[in-house]
Amino acid sequence: MVSRIDRQQVVETALRLLNEVGLDGLTLRRIAKELNVQAPALYWHFKNKQELLDEMATEMFRRMVRPPLPGSDGAGEEPGGTWQDALLFAARALRRELLGYRDGGKVFSGTRMTDDSAAGPSEVMLGRLVAAGFTLEEAVRAWWTTYNFTIGLVIEEQSVYPDPSAPEGRDPAYDMESRAARIGDSHPLTAAAGPQMFGDMEASFEAGLRIIVAGIEATKGEG
Repeated sequence: MVSRIDRQQVVETALRLLNEVGLDGLTLRRIAKELNVQAPALYWHFKNKQELLDEMATEMFRRMVRPPLPGSDGAGEEPGGTWQDALLFAARALRRELLGYRDGGKVFSGTRMTDDSAAGPSEVMLGRLVAAGFTLEEAVRAWWTTYNFTIGLVIEEQSVYPDPSAPEGRDPAYDMESRAARIGDSHPLTAAAGPQMFGDMEASFEAGLRIIVAGIEATKGEG
């Protein structure tokens, strides 16, 4: 017996449902119902939910890298672009793609790529850094730090703003006034930090990137 649905259909349906129900609500049974098949039909393509999540993360990455990374045959890069430009471009593209899916950061974090689609962009990024005078070890550390900061921030950001279709819809648990009223008397600095931690996430992301790039610059050549 051959399934009448294919692997790509399952993944695209799962990514669409993700925005509706979130990661916790995304079950193989729910996906099968959406595809109008019995749940066992999905097992022709994925042995379990983790395998599906791996493929979903891989498809998210494929979509992200369709626009060329700066430095790849000169496309997508202004003349004279630097390694800093490449890091910032890649981190912003990663965040933008993950924010396009409810719980996109959680889906992407800890999953395994199911093909080698990440190898090309990684080669370009590491090549840009090595060409700028970094050792390979330094280049890997620079990109890996930037990459992990981006994913971690997205996970936090999507906890504060869980619905990508409602970017102003902050989770009530992160209401600034109630938080300040609850902890302000005994922890005034922590209460005052709320707007920086849970307010303008775009500004927090950009500030974090500046800190990381400055740190990479300052430690270049130290081994």
